[in-house]
Amino acid sequence: MGSDDITVESPTYEHEVEEEKIDYQEENILLKVKMAEMRNELMRYKMPPLLVAEVIDTYPENCCMVRLKNGNEFYVNVDTSLDKRLKASDEVLVEQKSLTVIQKIGKKKHFDVSKYVIVEKPNIKWNQIGGLKDEIEELKEVIELPLKKPELFKKIGIEPPKGVLLYGHPGTGKTLLAKAAATSTNATFIEIVGSELVQKFIGQGAKLVKSIFEMAREKAPAIIFIDEIDSIAATRMDVGTSGEREVQRTFMQLLAEIDGFAPLGDVKLIAATNRIDILDSAITRPGRFDRLVFIPTPDHKGIVDILKIHTKKMKLAEDVNLNKIAKKMKDMSGAEIRAVCVEAGYFAIRDDRFIVTSKDFNKAVVKIAVEETEKKKDLTYMG
Repeated sequence: MGSDDITVESPTYEHEVEEEKIDYQEENILLKVKMAEMRNELMRYKMPPLLVAEVIDTYPENCCMVRLKNGNEFYVNVDTSLDKRLKASDEVLVEQKSLTVIQKIGKKKHFDVSKYVIVEKPNIKWNQIGGLKDEIEELKEVIELPLKKPELFKKIGIEPPKGVLLYGHPGTGKTLLAKAAATSTNATFIEIVGSELVQKFIGQGAKLVKSIFEMAREKAPAIIFIDEIDSIAATRMDVGTSGEREVQRTFMQLLAEIDGFAPLGDVKLIAATNRIDILDSAITRPGRFDRLVFIPTPDHKGIVDILKIHTKKMKLAEDVNLNKIAKKMKDMSGAEIRAVCVEAGYFAIRDDRFIVTSKDFNKAVVKIAVEETEKKKDLTYMG
């Protein structure tokens, strides 16, 4: 046998085979890990969903009372590892069929108020509000002074007012005044419409009110502004419907928060209504809303001031005399005056002009006046 018939594997070839073997082993391990992850993910998809519930009360022998989101309450079993940790108002996950409590989420800090309130830091200044000089001074005394200089009230030995009720015709500037008060004090502005406080299920409206005040205390200094407060604070009557009873529960919770054991501190309350005549006397008495401020439609000087504010950035022709225009706008609210300025600008745009003339304002005044008259006629007809 010659030397050419003998095949000898080189060390380099053996090394390459060994490296490929290691690579295949590592790839196999990675595939097994990936397979396990996919199997776990598949199992998660197959798991039935868990329900979110709130613990109402706890009982011996691993049991508790829970309330589901639809308002139904159940007496259920609790996983033994959770029994000692559960307390009233805790949020938990329950199994769908047996409703057994299997996991604790934690204590819900607030009722879900984000859907019902607007929380913001306004940027409305006092000089952006025209025709309400006396009313602005009232708000400065009741809202601004206690938040900026609380030591004055301590020295004199009196409690600062808790809130102010603004009442008057629609569009007179009640919301603007509340926002300006928040701006001047650098306070968080929490705005809510009274009708939003009335909830579908029993007790949830009251819970919402409580959560709003809790949130306000956390974000203090804060101003809670309740618009259309007459929707929950109307004079109480002996009506047997469940809806009326729920409104009254919410109203009583509001009174309790204003007068409650937890002081409001740097939280001030401003409410607004167009119907002060139907408000319950319990909400208007001193100690709750200490000041009742009427917001009137502006007089002639007030109309001129509001026109100056809204025409500040407009390019006006030389023939525009705000004093003469104001004489034609008697009994118009601040919102209507603003609408006149906007309409005058539209008349100029339609004629491809960038300068607003006296004629544009005259046509705008007529248009807004006619629209308001038609609205009143429609409402009278509907009534």
